Amino acid sequence: MQFQDYYQTLGVARDATQDDIKRAYRKLARKFHPDVSKEADAEVRFKALGEAYAVLKDPEKRAAYDQMGSEWKTGQDFRPPPGWDAGFEFSGSGFETAGSGEYSDFFEALFGRAGAGRGTHAKGRDRHAKVVIDLADAYRGAQRSIVMQVPQRNAQGRVQLHERTLDVAIPRGVRAGQHLRLAGQGEPGAGGGAAGDLYLEIDFAEHPLFRADGADVFLDLPLAPWEAALGAAVDVPTPTGTVRLTIPPGSEAGKRLRLKGRGIPAATVGDLYAVLTIVLPPAARESERQAYQAFARAFDFDPRARLKG
Repeated sequence: MQFQDYYQTLGVARDATQDDIKRAYRKLARKFHPDVSKEADAEVRFKALGEAYAVLKDPEKRAAYDQMGSEWKTGQDFRPPPGWDAGFEFSGSGFETAGSGEYSDFFEALFGRAGAGRGTHAKGRDRHAKVVIDLADAYRGAQRSIVMQVPQRNAQGRVQLHERTLDVAIPRGVRAGQHLRLAGQGEPGAGGGAAGDLYLEIDFAEHPLFRADGADVFLDLPLAPWEAALGAAVDVPTPTGTVRLTIPPGSEAGKRLRLKGRGIPAATVGDLYAVLTIVLPPAARESERQAYQAFARAFDFDPRARLKG
C-alpha cells in the first residue's frame, strides 16, 4: 500500500486554511473533470482529488492524517502505525465515508469503508475514541485520567488539536474491543438539546509477558529440556500473582497448559494458558559440550524421522 500526500494532490501547503483547500479543490476538479478534460489520466486525477478533499475538508480526518507526520512521501510503502488513532476523538461511529470501494486502499486503511450519515439533530453527535490501558486495569479495575485530542478550527479556519482530560472509571473485567459509554461527553446539542455521548474503545498496551484474546490470556513459558521430558513443578507469573504449575512428563513445545479462571474476570471468566517453549542451555564450555555429546550417545533418536515418510 502506498502513502498518499493529500496536500501535494491539491497543491496546497500543510497549514492551508479550509477556504484555501476548498478553492484549490474546485479549481482542479473543474480542470480534471472527466466530462470536460482532454487529459488521458483525467479520471484518475479526478478521483485522487476527491479523496484528498474528503480528508482535508473534514477537521477530524485532517487532524488524524496530520498526526502521522510529514516525513512520508507519495508512493512510499506504508502501513498505519500500531495504535495510530489511540487517544484521538472523532464524531460518528468511526472515520468512515459514504462510499464503498470509492477511495484508495490507503484511505480505507485509515478511515474505513462503511457509510455514516451525519444529519442535523437537536441532540449533539456522539463521539468516539480509542484508549489504551494496561492489562492489570482489566483485572482490578482502575480510575484513570485520559487525555483526549479534539480537532477544532481556529479563527483563521485552520484545524488545531485541543486537549481535554477526562476521569474515567475502568471497570473490572473489561476486554479489548469493548466500548465504554460516557453519557453527555459528546458534542453539545443544538438549540439547547442534550449533548451526545462519548464512546471509548478499549485496547491493551503491549505487555512483555502476557497477550489477551477475548477474556483469555496467554503466556509463553520457557522450559529446560529435562523439565519438559521428565516433568517438573515451576513457578508461573500471572497478572494476579505467581502460581505453581505442574509440567507433565513428555511435554512438547507448543503444548498449552490451562489455568482455569486465571484470565480476565469478565462476565464469563477467562482462563490463562501457559504455552510451553523449550530453551536449550548453551554449550560454550568444554564440560557443556561433553554433556551434549553424552546426551546424543544415550539416545537412539532421529528428530527428522517424520520427514522421511
